[in-house]
Amino acid sequence: MIIRMDFASLTPLAGGWSGQTFLAEVGGGREVVRIYPPGSTGDRGELGAEVDAALLQLMRGLLPVPEVVEVRRAVPELDQPALLVTGFLPGVRGDLVLRDLDAAGRELLGRAVGEVAATLGGIPMLRQGPFVDADLRIGAFAAIDDLTSFVEGHRAALGHWPAAEHAGLLEVAYEAQALLDSVERHCLVHSDLNPKNLLVDPDTLTITGVLDWEYAHAGHPATDLGNVLRFDRDPAYADAVVAAYCDRRGGEPDHLVRLARAADLWALVELAGRRADNPVAQRAHDLLRGIARERDAGWTPPLGAA
Repeated sequence: MIIRMDFASLTPLAGGWSGQTFLAEVGGGREVVRIYPPGSTGDRGELGAEVDAALLQLMRGLLPVPEVVEVRRAVPELDQPALLVTGFLPGVRGDLVLRDLDAAGRELLGRAVGEVAATLGGIPMLRQGPFVDADLRIGAFAAIDDLTSFVEGHRAALGHWPAAEHAGLLEVAYEAQALLDSVERHCLVHSDLNPKNLLVDPDTLTITGVLDWEYAHAGHPATDLGNVLRFDRDPAYADAVVAAYCDRRGGEPDHLVRLARAADLWALVELAGRRADNPVAQRAHDLLRGIARERDAGWTPPLGAA
């Protein structure tokens, strides 16, 4: 039986997927409805909702994720998109909490975020690749599998850069790839792990929800840490993230940060190539350009820079 949902009764939720994620009032309770328009699910094809549901079910009890209530496949003949309905989690978006915290609060929240990254880093995968179905089978990424080739493939998108900056980025990419290759294992990667996608109890600064799994894949263990540390570089917060990760997964903090910066270059290059799309992509572009100019994957913008 096909159940038609009254989209007029849904309230759009703010955030990166506004327009596709809605709050629904159901029987006195609240649920979240995610809509998957055709062509919006990338490597997952038309099974994006089912893959997201499987990931949430996999993580139940390991991280605070919403309960899966219902998954509906698309019905093209009725012009109905795929849907994922989940429970509603309490909390405030992490980026909104983080901006108002003092140093002690940033440290406490940083440790909580580091614990999330460490949990993900401890979930092993046999190889890297995108999840392609509800059984979380792993597919294959595009043929480009090293950073230098990836950078070369984005040269046209960064065509406004002078030759010296392109050369600098290639040098950084070559060194970063060698560092990444020193880690011979794969894990579950959220791939968009940052305060915007975390819900936080503003009183206790505990994580109450890990959201938005649409980019999750099997990949390098440093990828999520690189995302967490990309823009939020305040020492009280960033050092606590890394310390919590090392407490769980081992390793030396400075080396772990170098790995994280190297792993994040993949995302920075992709974002920089579409800098006109949104402020986050523009910010990534500016960060990557500084990295290329200084020939240092760990380059940090001057204090106070956007």
